[in-house]
Amino acid sequence: MMEFNDIKTRNGLADFLKIPRKQLSYLLYFKDVNNLYTSFEIRKKNGGSRKIKAPIEELKDIQKKLAEALYKHKKEKRGKKNNISHAFEKDKSIITNAKIHRNKRLVLNIDLENYFESFHFGRVRGFFAKNNDFLLPIEVATVIAQISCYEGKLPQGAPSSPIISNLISKILDHKIMKIAKKYKLDYTRYADDLTFSTNDKKFLDLQSEFYEEISKEIKRAGFKINEKKKRLQFRDSRQVVTGLVVNKKINVNRVYYKETRAMAHQLYKYGKFGINGKPATLNQLEGRFTFINQLIWYNNKINGEYSNFNYLHSRELQYQKFLFYKYFFAHPKPLIVTEGKTDIAYLKSALKSLYKEYPNLITKKDDGTFEFKVSFLNKTKRLKYFLGINQDGGSALNNIYNYFDSKKPAPNYLSYFKQISNNSPINPIILMFDNEIESGKNKPIGKFLKHVGLDDGKKVILEDKYMVNLIDNLFLLTVPLIDGKAECDIEDLFKDDALLHKIDGREFIKKDKYDVSKYYGKEIFSRYISDNYSNINFKNFKSVLNNISNIIDIYTHRLVDTEHDTEGKKIDESNANKVPLSII
Repeated sequence: MMEFNDIKTRNGLADFLKIPRKQLSYLLYFKDVNNLYTSFEIRKKNGGSRKIKAPIEELKDIQKKLAEALYKHKKEKRGKKNNISHAFEKDKSIITNAKIHRNKRLVLNIDLENYFESFHFGRVRGFFAKNNDFLLPIEVATVIAQISCYEGKLPQGAPSSPIISNLISKILDHKIMKIAKKYKLDYTRYADDLTFSTNDKKFLDLQSEFYEEISKEIKRAGFKINEKKKRLQFRDSRQVVTGLVVNKKINVNRVYYKETRAMAHQLYKYGKFGINGKPATLNQLEGRFTFINQLIWYNNKINGEYSNFNYLHSRELQYQKFLFYKYFFAHPKPLIVTEGKTDIAYLKSALKSLYKEYPNLITKKDDGTFEFKVSFLNKTKRLKYFLGINQDGGSALNNIYNYFDSKKPAPNYLSYFKQISNNSPINPIILMFDNEIESGKNKPIGKFLKHVGLDDGKKVILEDKYMVNLIDNLFLLTVPLIDGKAECDIEDLFKDDALLHKIDGREFIKKDKYDVSKYYGKEIFSRYISDNYSNINFKNFKSVLNNISNIIDIYTHRLVDTEHDTEGKKIDESNANKVPLSII
């Protein structure tokens, strides 16, 4: 296979990156890359702003291909694992950067000023032409610099800037590491943040000498130290590395955690919140919770402690509360939770086949793709860990119910969110089971009915209508009984021509264990249904889809009714049960 070292011309580079030659020439020499960027600013934590230069899609695609090729080349060349640079590296993060400096007597932080702007066009071109890992012809090195630079410098916002900056900074890293070892210091770099730490008392007497030596090396390498951000941190004060406290455990600043809790409280109460004075989204808040949780997991791992669904850390419980709010209280669409993942494939296929009959559940767009007006819960590992929602089986649905019922040994989040917001949940949650009630308590539906203690009146409704309201916005839905059967699972709704379809000479079987030489299971069957939905008869699915529509109508009408008080007067619109736009 062709390698970077084999590239001799501009056309050779285009072929190597799998870019049409004419397209590369057109962008570089006719359009001019300096005209292919958009500029905007993002606010920094310290109140300042960072200027971002984002390439348009056509140039961005080329930069991505260049970055991928450079990452691959770096991996093949580096041999021994590099533990100095932690930004823009696979399996590296601010956590791996900070852990090197955990529980140290002294921590020294040095910041490089205008880091990306320090990599000018000539420096980028010279690196690829002269570095022993590349030694590219000047024509090729020039084209790489043209692709990568904006107004003669590496721009923040281009996919190729991180890897190129790391490659060039590698030379500086090794020279600084040599000096750090001389003074018995550990050293890491996270982009423009250089961190040194030690337990050696003598460093205090040597710090001026060290700083002078390292300043000269940094200046010689073409960088400048931001003197305002230089700081030496002692063990008896809070030591921070790339935003993380490293005194004993690696942790976020308490202020960060308190701010996150306050944001969540604002969201729960008013349906909206802000970050740095600007409206923020649900995804931004989840990102903060996820970041906090990553640190909890890391500390548990190094201390040999492991939380689980039944024993969550106090901060993890805040994330648990947030996840319930996101999925079961403020979800922007009606949410369907099934026993298994293949059930979702069947229901989506049925909806696509019957989309004209269910415009309230699905629409077909002009480009031929479909937009679902209902959602199906993706049972992720995260939901398993925080909410006990296992990825398969009916026990997950039992655990979901627990958060709705105050009598169950779980936080009653439904009651909490209703009280704090003075609103009802936005959409119905539909728990769907195979109809195996006849088999009794050993089947998932039997175990669920026993778990919730469904009264006789609601059992009659369920057996007659195949659906029933459990609590508030939580509904139970079962597969209808067809063809006089005492029990039906969702696969029974398919006609024989689908069920008897052979794949590679094998027949479909619903059992979990089977002879793979003769049969294929639900996973393969669901893929067959998904790929061929337009040719499948979904007539028997109409009962299920009708009931989903009925549940949505029932709950929607209930919400409309709650907009009026007992005297029939309209409630103030600010208290109406509307979807908060800030979380969509």
